[in-house]
Amino acid sequence: MNLPIDFKEKMLSLLGDEANDFFDSYTEKRASGLRINTNKLDANNWEQISPFSIENIPFVPTGYYFNEKEDQPGKHPYHSAGLFYIQEPSAMFVGEQLDVKAGDHVLDLCAAPGGKSTHIATRIGENGFLMSNEIHPKRAKALSENIERFGLANTVVTNETPERLSKLYPNYFDKILVDAPCSGEGMFRKDPEAMKYWSQQHVEQCANKQREILSYAYKMLKPGGTLVYSTCTFSPEENEQTIEAFVQEFPDMDIIPIHHSHGIQPGKIEWTKNQLKDIVHTARLWPHRLRGEGHFVAKLRKQSRLEEANESIQLQAATKLSKVQERDWNDFKQNNLIHFNTDGKAFFVFKDQLFLLPRQCPQLKGVHLVRAGLHLGVFKKNRFEPNHALALALSIKQGKHVHDLSSKNEEWLRYLRGETLKTTGNHRGWVLITIDQFPLGWSKEANGILKNFYPKGLRLLS
Repeated sequence: MNLPIDFKEKMLSLLGDEANDFFDSYTEKRASGLRINTNKLDANNWEQISPFSIENIPFVPTGYYFNEKEDQPGKHPYHSAGLFYIQEPSAMFVGEQLDVKAGDHVLDLCAAPGGKSTHIATRIGENGFLMSNEIHPKRAKALSENIERFGLANTVVTNETPERLSKLYPNYFDKILVDAPCSGEGMFRKDPEAMKYWSQQHVEQCANKQREILSYAYKMLKPGGTLVYSTCTFSPEENEQTIEAFVQEFPDMDIIPIHHSHGIQPGKIEWTKNQLKDIVHTARLWPHRLRGEGHFVAKLRKQSRLEEANESIQLQAATKLSKVQERDWNDFKQNNLIHFNTDGKAFFVFKDQLFLLPRQCPQLKGVHLVRAGLHLGVFKKNRFEPNHALALALSIKQGKHVHDLSSKNEEWLRYLRGETLKTTGNHRGWVLITIDQFPLGWSKEANGILKNFYPKGLRLLS
């Protein structure tokens, strides 16, 4: 690879005798990985049904390497059903470090395209709350689509600046992830285009932006809460030195040890400006030390001060459905769903679109929303029409009418292309289409024909 000359000289200066091994890694095949959706299946289930040649990633319990040449998981119907997320192996390590618990209120501040958000959301359970935020509108749309594909009902997707959110949610979140925008040095092997934008000036600009973002994250972190900071770059300016500057500015933030194993290395004391000893508790993932790209991860905890805990943020008020809306929703639920429980959750209506907010959802007034929880569907004249997101959030046992496809034949391909399917049924109405018993989308049956309701924007080209 034609690495930038200044970058090569910098890495040679930093790594010394280790630099040759580092540069040699660019000539090796990069590792490809996927992480399973534990809301839909566990590791044992996955290893039994996986159509790919997989191998466990040692530092991610739910992650697997796959062979990029032999397997194309993005084209398999299991991907469309949200059974897994294709994610660079080192990036999966980040979500593990946040150590989220069921019921946590979590903020993923720089969340697109959604790998780390989907990881977090599967851990916090139905009583947890995740605000998945992305400042760039196009990337926020892609993030929302991945949240939908995973069938998540505990997540709100927002398109806001960190500064704006910090004013709305001071001292609020139990856990915050800042996967910061960076110079992307760790992705040169995966994305050679990133090399075109590299310069030392760009590195320093990124470091300044990262410190600004961290200052806003600090304001939103509850006393006693945990913050994880990560980048996909090698530069000390964006990693060790950014964390050093952060703990100097906020001395109530303590660096918490990250376990180093399977080739994961500690941060470098000598790469800080003032020989910060605690920086060894951070983690560096090097491409010549493990099967993955370059990453840096730091875990910090805000010291507890009970008097600062924020109890002022109210829950988002429910939208009261009109009598017609309530009738149409209940008719749909009664005729098409089994054991779909909305207890403890609030409805949210926007322009006839019905959403189900996560439990314990904080007030969202003043926030630019992209996805307000689970998108149930839309109210039309005298009827309710379900959204694709609802299908993906269900299990096969929750569909009253089901048409199961097999991944062993190509009928699923016809469905994903938007074609109609034939059945032996008559007029069952809304039918949940599944693939090997995992929900894939909706159809509507009349006279033995299943009209296709797979979203046009997701359909495969013939």
